[in-house]
Amino acid sequence: MANLIDNTIANSGTAPAPFDVIRPARQRAPVIFASPHSGQHYPDDLMAATDLSALVLRRSADNFVEELFAAAPQHGAPLIHATYGRAYLDLNREPWELDPRMFTEELPSHVNTTSLRVAGGLGTVPRLAADGRDIYRQHLDFNEVRQRLNRVYFPYHHCLARMIEDCQLAFGHCLLIDCHSMPSSSGQRSQSNGRPNSTTGIGDRRADIVLGDRFGTACAPELIDCVHHKLQDLGLRVQRNNPYAGGFTTYHYGRPGSGVHALQIEVNRRLYMDELQVLRLPALQQVKDAMTEVIAAVCNLPLTYFAAQGAAAE
Repeated sequence: MANLIDNTIANSGTAPAPFDVIRPARQRAPVIFASPHSGQHYPDDLMAATDLSALVLRRSADNFVEELFAAAPQHGAPLIHATYGRAYLDLNREPWELDPRMFTEELPSHVNTTSLRVAGGLGTVPRLAADGRDIYRQHLDFNEVRQRLNRVYFPYHHCLARMIEDCQLAFGHCLLIDCHSMPSSSGQRSQSNGRPNSTTGIGDRRADIVLGDRFGTACAPELIDCVHHKLQDLGLRVQRNNPYAGGFTTYHYGRPGSGVHALQIEVNRRLYMDELQVLRLPALQQVKDAMTEVIAAVCNLPLTYFAAQGAAAE
């Protein structure tokens, strides 16, 4: 079955469209997969404004994540993924989470300058790279940042919102799975009542996968349970909501009481890539096969699993 690539915004010169949507010939499941941090385009204006190398900037991205979930269209679900690097613009943030330290002028009142993400240097336009170094050598111009959002951020989210609306119209429900990767150093070691579990191995190293549903408010329990159990059956160590409960995409779109569910999946990078050199490891295919099984599991769920009344109260 042929996949259809939808570049909603036409390419301009060498600049790519802000995202790609890879669609099945016919959507057969009320599921959408999204990868907002896997983009690999670092525009000339960014590279001219930083002393950091492209390799250093790439370490902030969810490299190869769109490959891990590439089987979604084969199972009847579309996949939308970013094309611009996360260091240029973070699509999993509010549109106006900006650090005032990055600008000389006073920012407009609608800008959120006080979020925890901004405080950590990881706003919509990140201040810091993954290694803690400043990305920009000089202050930014707010008008340029506004144009950056208009070119990349808003088209991505307008398309994603339209996809969710179309999915809900077609099926009555929608599950948005937001796909990410996490550094191998992230979070606590997996635990089962504080003791290693002889069956799963939980307790002896950090989690392989972290599922985030905003502590039960963004996704029906039946849906996250399905993903959790499938991952455990595959021998992966799974945690929920610690240290990642779900970012902007999860809490913005997840409205299970209205039939729209959102679930964030974080895959530990050590499973499939060299984090320092940003290179695929041979094990990437194994991880991709595991994610394909997860995709198949959720795409073949009965529609009753997506019913709004099965969701946690908002």
